[in-house]
Amino acid sequence: AGQVIFDGEEVLEMEADERSRLGLFLAFQYPVAVPGVSVANFLRSAINARRKSQNPEDQGISIPQFRKLLTQKMDLLGIDHKFAGRYLNEGFSGGEKKRNEILQLATLEPRVAILDETDSGLDIDALRIVADGVNKLKGPDLGILVITHYKRMLDYLQPQYIHLMMDGRIVESGGPELAEEVEIAGYKPFFEKHGVEATEE
Repeated sequence: AGQVIFDGEEVLEMEADERSRLGLFLAFQYPVAVPGVSVANFLRSAINARRKSQNPEDQGISIPQFRKLLTQKMDLLGIDHKFAGRYLNEGFSGGEKKRNEILQLATLEPRVAILDETDSGLDIDALRIVADGVNKLKGPDLGILVITHYKRMLDYLQPQYIHLMMDGRIVESGGPELAEEVEIAGYKPFFEKHGVEATEE
């Protein structure tokens, strides 16, 4: 139940491609592998699909233009150029999958990015790399919503606002101090305060 309104549009009623055209990006918790499709080909196809949807006469980004763009983004994120030739997520480590998601974010340049438990399964070094990439991209033209169960991701990202969700609704909002409070006291006091029954999840 509920609504998700962005730019006056009801997002929940849209198909995935419509949401993308609106400027929304979702980084999955468990990105899927696409054998036979390189990272570069995937990203160029995604850019051209969005451009075509906005202007049917658009001929798409040229190969030289795309190579320049992709090289710039990979250099910004400290990603080896050979990465672009690998098949999408095939044989990638957990950290590589997440870095690939951040590369997609950098290349597609959405208006709002939703990072769904991007820290899941990452060791501390991979977490730092991913967080560093996100920090390089965030700015006035990009809003980032990070979904996480753990404070360690927030330590690196230093978000402006924290929202605590329980039972499908936001029960508390605040600044970084709210994350500190949860870290120290745990979730139990919030469950009790808001009359939410704790579950194994």
